[in-house]
Amino acid sequence: MDNSVGLTPMPSPLETATCRRRLTIGLPKCLTRSERRFPLTPEAARNLTERGFCLLMEAGAAESIHYPDGAYSKGGVRFVSRRETLQADIVIHLAPLSVPDIGQLRKGALLLTLANFGRREGAEVVRRLLERRVINIALDLVVDSYGHRPFADVIAEVSGRAAVTIASGLMADSEHGKGILLGGIAGVSPCEVVILGSDLAAGAAARSAIGLGAVVRMFDSDVYRLRASLRQIGGGVIGSSIHPRALENALRTADVVISTDLDCPVVVEASGETLLKKGALVFDLSSEPGKAFPTMPLRDLGDRGDKETADLYRPGEPTSCHICYCNAGSAVPRTAAMALSDTFITMLDDIAGCEGASSAIQLTPGLQDAALTFLGKAVNPRVARIAGVRHYDIRLLLSLS
Repeated sequence: MDNSVGLTPMPSPLETATCRRRLTIGLPKCLTRSERRFPLTPEAARNLTERGFCLLMEAGAAESIHYPDGAYSKGGVRFVSRRETLQADIVIHLAPLSVPDIGQLRKGALLLTLANFGRREGAEVVRRLLERRVINIALDLVVDSYGHRPFADVIAEVSGRAAVTIASGLMADSEHGKGILLGGIAGVSPCEVVILGSDLAAGAAARSAIGLGAVVRMFDSDVYRLRASLRQIGGGVIGSSIHPRALENALRTADVVISTDLDCPVVVEASGETLLKKGALVFDLSSEPGKAFPTMPLRDLGDRGDKETADLYRPGEPTSCHICYCNAGSAVPRTAAMALSDTFITMLDDIAGCEGASSAIQLTPGLQDAALTFLGKAVNPRVARIAGVRHYDIRLLLSLS
C-alpha cells in the first residue's frame, strides 16, 4: 500500500430505525345479524401492513362483503382464532361486541365501534367495558381537524344513496311492488320522493332520486342548512320549511318518504301515517330509527335472517300497514367497506404516530369527543346514564394523567 497517496474519508449515510413494537389490529367476525359492513378491504389491509401494523383476522370475517380470506392473506394479514383477534392492541368491530367477547379483550385495549346507543344489553356491555378498562371510541362521533365527522359522513352518504336505490328496486318489483320506475319516462308522471331533513344523507338521497327522474321535496326546520343543501345539490329539489299543512300535503302524494336526522325531529303519528298512499315506501336514515314514524314496525335492511321476521326494532305497538326500512347502508356492505377504508387508514396512522391510543386521545380533541369509556371511566354522558354510573370529563382525566 502506498502511504504517500492522500486518502480523504467520505461520509456514508447509515440507515436508522426506530425500535417500536408493531401495533396489532384485531378484526373479529361480526356475529350481529343486522351488521354486514366490514371495516377494511384487502387493499386497505395491505396498506396497513406495509405501514408497520400487524393485522390479525378471524377466518371468514369478510364474507359479508364477498372477499375471500386469500385476498387478505396476500396482503400480509394473519388468520388466527377469534380470541386472538380480541387480544389485539386495537380491535375494530362496527357492531357492539357481546358481553362474552368483551371479557376476552386485553385490559386497556382500544375498541373501535359505532356508537350504537340503542344497543341491547347496553348497561351490561358498558359495565364490562369499564371493568376491562377498555378505551371505546365511537367512530361515528370522531371529529377531524376541520370539524367534519369523516366516519359519520361516509356512512350517511352511503345510506342516502342506498335508500333510493333500494326504493327504486322495490317500486319496480312487479309482484310485490307497483311495477313502476321512479321517473324519467316521457309522458309518464314521475314518482314523488319526500325527504325530511337536509343533512348529508338527505342530500345524497336527493341527488340519486333526481338522477332517476323523480320529483323531490325536501323539508327542514333549519332554513340555513336547507339553503346550503339546496345550493350543493344544484337545483331540481323543492325545498320547504316544515309547515304542518305543507308536510301533510306532501305526504299525501309521496311514493317514497325518507327521514334523516333533524335538529327539530318530525314525529308522524298514526293519523299522519294514514295519509300515505297504499304501497308508499318509508325509510329512516337517522342515527336512532323509529322516532319519526313511531307506530310503524321497523324492517332492518342489513338483517341476514328471515326478512319476514327481521323487525328487530319496535318502538311501540305497530298499528300501521306500512313498514319503515332502516339500516340502508348495511344493505350495500362492500361499498361501505371501500368508502370506510381510507378513513380508517388515516385514523390508524395518527394513532400509531402518537405512540399508542392514550397518547393519541390526549393529543387529538376529535377522539376525546368520540370516547365512550376510558380506562374504567364512563366519559360520555349518555353511556353513563345507560349504565347508571358516574360520568367523568375525559379532559379532566387526561390533565391528571
